[in-house]
Amino acid sequence: MKGLGFEFRILGPVEVLHHGNRLTIRAAKLRTLLAALLLDANRVVTVETLIERVWGDDAPNGARNTLQNYVLRLRRLLNGAGWECPLTTHPRGYAIELPADTLDLHRFDALVRRARAAAAVEETEQAATLLREALRLWRGEALADIGSEVIRRDVVPVLDERRLDALELRIEADLALGRHEDVLAELHGLTTAHPLRERLWRQRMLALYRSGRRGESLRCYHNARDALVEQLGVDPGDELRELHRRLLTASPALAYVSPPRVRGNLPAEVTTFIGRARQLADIGRLVRGNRLVTLTGAGGVGKTRLALRAAAELSGDFPDGVWLADLTALPEGRPLEHLVVQALRIRDQSARPPADVLADFLRDRRLLLVLDNCEHVAAAVGALADTLLRAAPGLRMLTTSRHRLGLRHEHVLVVPPLTLPPVAAASRERPLTGYDAVALLVTRAAAAAPDFRVTHDNHDLVVQLCRRLDGIPLAIELAAVRLGTLSIAEILERLDDCFRPLGGDIRAMPRYHRTLWDVIDWSHELCTEPERLLWARLSVFSSGFDLEAAEAVCSGSGIARRDVVDLLASLCHKSVLLARTQGLRTRYRLLETIRQYGGRRLADMGAEARLRRLHRDHYQRLVATAAAEWCGVREVEWLSRLRRELPNLRTALDFCVTEPGQADNGLEIAVNLTRVRSWFFTSTIGEGRHWLERTCALSAPGPRRTDALAMLSWVALLQGDHRLAERYLAEHRAPASPVATYLEGAHAMLTHSDAGAIPVLARARDMFRRAGARGDAHMATMLWAMACAFLGVPDVARAAGDAYLEEAEANGAAWAQSWALWTLGLTRLRLGDTVAAIELLRDSLVRQRDIDDRWGPVWGAEALAWAVAAAGQYHRAAELLGAARHLRQAVGVGLITLRPFHEMHIEAVRLVRGNLDARSYAAALERGARTEDASPWPSCLVEALERHGVVHTSSESGATR
Repeated sequence: MKGLGFEFRILGPVEVLHHGNRLTIRAAKLRTLLAALLLDANRVVTVETLIERVWGDDAPNGARNTLQNYVLRLRRLLNGAGWECPLTTHPRGYAIELPADTLDLHRFDALVRRARAAAAVEETEQAATLLREALRLWRGEALADIGSEVIRRDVVPVLDERRLDALELRIEADLALGRHEDVLAELHGLTTAHPLRERLWRQRMLALYRSGRRGESLRCYHNARDALVEQLGVDPGDELRELHRRLLTASPALAYVSPPRVRGNLPAEVTTFIGRARQLADIGRLVRGNRLVTLTGAGGVGKTRLALRAAAELSGDFPDGVWLADLTALPEGRPLEHLVVQALRIRDQSARPPADVLADFLRDRRLLLVLDNCEHVAAAVGALADTLLRAAPGLRMLTTSRHRLGLRHEHVLVVPPLTLPPVAAASRERPLTGYDAVALLVTRAAAAAPDFRVTHDNHDLVVQLCRRLDGIPLAIELAAVRLGTLSIAEILERLDDCFRPLGGDIRAMPRYHRTLWDVIDWSHELCTEPERLLWARLSVFSSGFDLEAAEAVCSGSGIARRDVVDLLASLCHKSVLLARTQGLRTRYRLLETIRQYGGRRLADMGAEARLRRLHRDHYQRLVATAAAEWCGVREVEWLSRLRRELPNLRTALDFCVTEPGQADNGLEIAVNLTRVRSWFFTSTIGEGRHWLERTCALSAPGPRRTDALAMLSWVALLQGDHRLAERYLAEHRAPASPVATYLEGAHAMLTHSDAGAIPVLARARDMFRRAGARGDAHMATMLWAMACAFLGVPDVARAAGDAYLEEAEANGAAWAQSWALWTLGLTRLRLGDTVAAIELLRDSLVRQRDIDDRWGPVWGAEALAWAVAAAGQYHRAAELLGAARHLRQAVGVGLITLRPFHEMHIEAVRLVRGNLDARSYAAALERGARTEDASPWPSCLVEALERHGVVHTSSESGATR
């Protein structure tokens, strides 16, 4: 590989090192020529472009000959003492060929890509660390010692913009980590230097607000507006104006929320936890001594909050973590196992039943699984708990439900209301705040009424209010919000007059349920009419939603779209809504009891079906937009967003399969989620197959259903279920649609290793292109290039791989580029160029890690094993085979049903086993199989390959060894 041992730096003055020794380039024109080549490293730079970059408009006569002379001088310098020079000549120009990580600009871009992927899945600390490492590569202004006017005019500003963008990302990560005071001085300097960058102003305003300097934060807005009006003649954008509105109302969503510090997925606490010492001790004792513990109690009594705090305190007992599955949004009668698989972040793509996947995953692990809000699916939870507890001896389960699950080995703890002061007002030796109910009232009141205190004058009223609310935490929190505008006496008076629960006989309700409904009713009556209307409409969302969704679904018929943001802020202030800001984006959520209340109000209005259709329409449009933009610059952003919206997507799909006449809409959602490979990225391919099967079964015959069946067959094919694909092909062979043609080619390639797949896939590619289906055309290109690499002649395979990479790069599609490199690596391997194959496959794997791809690295590890075996590194190849096998088992895919992959695998195993004794081979496989334990997957694979000497990603120069 050319360029081994070199390191090139352009993020500052131009520097060249070889094995750590600096090479001096004294001639300014030579430095400029080198910079001009490095800016397009690994690409041919035409003579015309080089002349323009070196001389601009002042090119001398005979510039081509002079350029050739400079190239010869630069080549002699880089040749050194017999080094292999990376500078090559081509018919139209010159290229400098560098291994990955040899150029600081490439390392910077790779680190920023990894940081974006980490931030997208809320691995904020990792994102901040990666961005700091990226920014440390800058040693001043880029190309600081290059005098070329063309480069300084056309290139340096673009590089500076990339640096500023990374800096903004790093500050955003710091803000998410609570480092608002640490970045204040830096942001002051940045807004002074770049007064027209609204994102920096937003970050500075948020940092000031979180540092307790609200007045300065508001003044910042006016400074930003003045700068924009004066220099550009425009007002601030929507995001800056929205932040200003939230600052004016002191929106709770802007407050910093510390992240959880335990392994698992427990959410961070957003308010102070009050009391419950005895219950926490009881739960700890029960969980340590028993396998299944259920917390029961009335709605609003605090089961969820208590379970989460107890789970966090128990985290040290469970080396494999504490994991939460919230069943709130799970419709009754719908599969529970898929949701638990997702909560545990299991990467299974097989056709195995999800319960078997869960049992295999948990079998040798010691973890605590918290299942929250089980009452509406208690029977299913009980059945699953019984299965998992029998299969996994290290598993403990903590569930919350309004009633017990009914299992013989279940231990039930009834969650009581908070402790209450005695009725007798004369009992004043113990401070009232020593009672949990009063402590909660005082703590929550501080936000709405900072001057509120328990005094001699209001002592009896405080006792009366807490007892009137039965010590129910949710009821107390709703009442506390009102202390900013009402006295305790006025609150008590209105509680006595509040409406009865919606529907039914109040006397038939349990006492604590009556109290809670009374308080929610009262809170509802104190809302304005638009607030009540929005409350009811928001009940159609599952888990959470953002401003865009609320505006799309809930505006109209009494609520203007422009008013939604202010109404959301009002409901947050009244503790009806919870808000969480991640970076500068906010998601909202209704507590389940409050959501149920809103749902009953919505049903009473007769508007439930209409709002559920609007909800479905919004998420159908969202997924359609993602599909239209698939294989473009936003594909990673879309995959992350769809992963976050999965609960709402499930709700939309459930509506489509349960409401008459809606199945075709559900079919479109399920197909588009498959089209953008969302099921693969979220490791829910089994669930994807479930929704495709349900919607296909309910949809009317026609072209859309035929294509959906083809998509279903494609998913089944990847799961190893060939029969479904064969049945589809037998029934729909003519006339062939683009999707059916694609499936025919995929089946021929993956099932039979038939070279006839190549022209079929090429035909599918052309059909998709003619139909304007860019994303589908790209997937056909991918499989066509892969078929050429596995089954085609060398020249055709090379041309197909180049075409695939060119198409992916033209679209700016990071995921597609990673697979194009994989395909080119396979092509090189088939041509016998193992060094280039390893380098390309390594680069593919690193890029997949950078974008948080959970599917690609499985095949990256396998293909690297093939290449390393062919290169004669048998111990390392055996370790890679072990790692690949472990990863395949983790995601639940097999090789034997994917014939070309299996044939390459068999050949690699034969080669390795033929050169290692049985003991060495088994030991190496075992070492590779332990890869996942090294660090979070899939990053652990790259780190393991670094240890094997196959992958190098550090800031030092390096390449394949």
